[in-house]
Order: sequence, then C-alpha cells, then structure tokens
Amino acid sequence: MHDTPKSDAGAPKSHVGAAASDAGAAEKRSGVRRAFVASLTGTALEWYDFAVYSAAAALVFGDLFFPSEDPLTGTLLAFSTYAVGYLSRPLGGFVFGRLGDVIGRKKVLIATLVLIGVATFLIGLLPAYGTIGVAAPIALVVLRFAQGVGVGGEWGGAVLLSSEFGDPRRRGFYASAAQVGPPAGNLLANGVLAALGALLTEAQFESWGWRVAFLLSGVLVAFGLWIRAKLEETPVFKAMEAEKSRPEAPIREVFTTQPRALTAAILCRVGPDVLYAMFTVFVLTYATQELDMSRGSALTAVLIGSSVQVFLMPLAGALSDRVNRRLLYGVSAIAAAVWPFVFFPMAAGGSWPLLATGVVVALVIHCCLYGPQAAFIAEQFSPRLRYTGSSLAYTLAGIIGGAIAPLLFTTLLSAYDSWVPLAVYIALAAAVSVVGVLLGRDPDAAVEEDAQLAAPKPGTPADAPLPH
Repeated sequence: MHDTPKSDAGAPKSHVGAAASDAGAAEKRSGVRRAFVASLTGTALEWYDFAVYSAAAALVFGDLFFPSEDPLTGTLLAFSTYAVGYLSRPLGGFVFGRLGDVIGRKKVLIATLVLIGVATFLIGLLPAYGTIGVAAPIALVVLRFAQGVGVGGEWGGAVLLSSEFGDPRRRGFYASAAQVGPPAGNLLANGVLAALGALLTEAQFESWGWRVAFLLSGVLVAFGLWIRAKLEETPVFKAMEAEKSRPEAPIREVFTTQPRALTAAILCRVGPDVLYAMFTVFVLTYATQELDMSRGSALTAVLIGSSVQVFLMPLAGALSDRVNRRLLYGVSAIAAAVWPFVFFPMAAGGSWPLLATGVVVALVIHCCLYGPQAAFIAEQFSPRLRYTGSSLAYTLAGIIGGAIAPLLFTTLLSAYDSWVPLAVYIALAAAVSVVGVLLGRDPDAAVEEDAQLAAPKPGTPADAPLPH
C-alpha cells in the first residue's frame, strides 16, 4: 500500500499559518522596538537643543546678549528668552497637535525635528551684542521662539509614537520613551558644555566655545531624521483612517467635549515642570552665584542627576503599569513639595557632595512624576483627539510651569535673599499637580478604548493589515 500524499489543505498548511503568525508577531515586536527607539532618540535630540540653550542662558547669554553692570540683571534677561521657548509652545501644540490627529503622527514628528534643529544651529552662528548691537537679542528671541514651537508639537506625537505601537496595558513603560528624552538631552547638552569648559579657557568658552554645542545640532538632527523616516504610521492612527473617524476640528472638540480631561492634564504637569526647572536650570545660577561654586562643579551635579534619570525614567513608567498610576503620581508630588525644604539647608554650606546628592534625589522624585506623566496625560483623551489634547495640555501647562519658573526663582532670590520663598513656590506648584491627579480619570478606561479600536471588526481576519 502506497502512502497517500498529504493535501495542501492538511497539516502542512497549519504549520505555514503558524509560521506566518509567528512572523507577524515578530514583525510587530520589531515595530514596537523601532517606535520606542525613534521616540526616545528624536525627543532626546530635540531636548538637547532645548537644554543647551537653557544651560547657556544660565552661564553665558547674560553677558553676551544682555550686557549689564549687574550680573543678576543680565541673567534675568537671559532667562526671559528662556521663557519665550515655553510661551511659544502652545502655538506648536495648536498647529502640530491638530495636524497629528488629521494627517498622522509620523509626518508631524519629522517637521518638528527639522524646525527645532535649524533654529538651534542658527543660534550657534548668531553674532553677539558687541558685534551687531540690539539685533542680537532680538534674533535670539526669534530663534528661541522657533525652538519652542517645535518642542510644542513634538512631545504629544513622540508619546503616541511609542505608546500606540505598544500594548496599552503597558502604556506607562512605552510612553516613557518620550520622557527619557529630556534627561538624555539634558545629559548630552551639559556633557558637551562641561567638556568644552574643561578643554577651553574661560575666555575661549565665552568667545566661541559655547557655539560648538549649538552647531552640533545639525549632525544630531540628521541622525534623528534618518531614524524617523524609516517608521510606519502608528496602528491606532491607521485604525482611525480605516474607520474614517479622524476629527475635522480637533482643537474645538477638545475644548468643548473634554474640558475636565484637559484641565487635569494641564494641572498635573505644573509641579514636575517647576521642580525640573529648579534642579536642572536655576540650580546652576544658585550654585555659582549664591554658593560660590565653579561652573564645572554645578554642571557636574546636574550631569550626574540626569544620568540617573535616563535609567530610572522607564522604570518609573513601568512601575506605574503595575501600581495605581494616579496614586504613584500623587505621592511623588507630595515628595516634590517636601524635598526643597531639605535640599536648601543641606546645600547651604557649599559642599559639592551634598549639592550633588540633593540634585540627584530631586531628579529621582521627578522621575516618579515624569516617567508616568506621558501615559497619564495621553489616557485622559480619546484616541481620535489624543495628539491634540496631549499637545495642548503639555504646552499650556508649560506657560504656568516651566516658562516662568527660572524668572520667579531669580526674582524671589533677588527680592528676599533667602531660599525659603523658592521652596514655598515649588511646594505650591506640587499642590497644583495633586489637584490635577485627583481630577484625572483611571487608566483602565483608556486601555479599554484602545482595545476596542484595535479589535478586528466583524468579517475582518484578525491578522489582516490595516489600510494605509
């Protein structure tokens, strides 16, 4: 008796189907990894641009672009241009946030990266006040404005880029890719400035050395564009395209249909923004002008804290997937309110180890706020309004949080010559974030929304690709 040949419809086909399923799962995992890397690297590069300006404003811009007999006055004016970068963010949030919900996440993220990169590169070429007079600070403000517009449109899309590729039940971890960007960019910016400060004399650094850090942006942006150009659109946006559910007027819809979500998302950001401004920006001024420490010592303390954040940020995001995200955020906001009252007396003696320890602890607390923050804000909004809502919340909060923080720190220190008003200000900002957390909705509701959107529709094979 001869063996009967197996039909193509038999077992071999099931093996083929299993292999195809495994290949599809592997491709999905690969897409998630690429999105995570693209979100992290792109945001880190944009925040490098933003952070190198922040550090330069604290260290050299006062003398170069706003000359004054009083160093504190020059610093105050330099921090005014720092604030412009925050004040212009809502424009980026309005323009790019709307586009992100209408034309897609990927296209908008490429545009924001180009905008901020070009602005930063041009700052590196900008003549100082001594060369072109008042035109120098005016041009600086314009370029800083452009930086802020780019960052305002970047954050919401970077969060969605990684989180919409990943499992919504692990949104805290995947969304944290965008949150690693600020400490990574801050680390890179301060590292470059610290290296230049160590290699150059004070006169060389103030004359041309600081420009090198800005001109490096051209190379870094080209790298970021290469990564983002290779990505596909997110599965959530593809599903909205397939269902023809993209919004026509997302800004109006957010304000009219989701006011509580927008309020909660805005308020929760205020405390972390003020805390971060203190311990990565103003601490440079405080350490050099009040504690008589060297510029290099202050930069090194921030550098160490930022290094810790790069590793802790995704861990904090992942932790928020395992415990109640709102509870973790609320407890961390209370810690942020308390810590300044410990830090300032501890650092008052001018001890660098104590200063560095205080900065690291503050930035660890910031991790527990900022790591889960992206997921918390994104899940306040429905998927079809998520880019717009997240961008508006992020940028509007920046005006009342990070934008004015260095200015207020400088003004309070000048007026009272005491650290107490600074600590009280941080505590009040943290209390605002607690209110935002109490107003926010539970993550489970957002997870269910995303699961329903991604679920195969009746009559559609489960593994069928979504249309482009």
